[in-house]
Amino acid sequence: MQVLLPPQSWVLKRELLWIPFFGWGLALIKPIAVYRNRLADIKFILAQGAKRINMGRCVVFYPEGTRMAPGTSRRFSRTGAALAITSKVSVVPIAHNAGHFWPRGPWIKRPGTIEVRIGAPISSDGKDASQITALAENWVAQTKQQLSPPG
Repeated sequence: MQVLLPPQSWVLKRELLWIPFFGWGLALIKPIAVYRNRLADIKFILAQGAKRINMGRCVVFYPEGTRMAPGTSRRFSRTGAALAITSKVSVVPIAHNAGHFWPRGPWIKRPGTIEVRIGAPISSDGKDASQITALAENWVAQTKQQLSPPG
């Protein structure tokens, strides 16, 4: 994502910053690191996310909250949409097929080319977080079906 988007901050679990070398590098993108206390995290993400947006950074969410096996999904969090509404910015959905090459669970990676598709911006004007999230979730689901599986 670093080469596809302008300067960015990711919303991620704080524990990732503790991984030697990887976590140290991750800290350089000024992430919004959360503890996984749902209500406190939402308030923290909205406050810190607005600051990052005002700094000219994109805030990158992984709305399913974890890596998902290809062909499966989990309901998207509405926090990214809520941040878009409060910051008066659009949501840009992104779909990829990386799960075929970097599956959930094992650290073994498979060789291949990851396809990434970037959708049209979804305006936050006049919409609530549920509407924006549903639009993004539907676009991602449809687009993932179009992406090539490996082989």
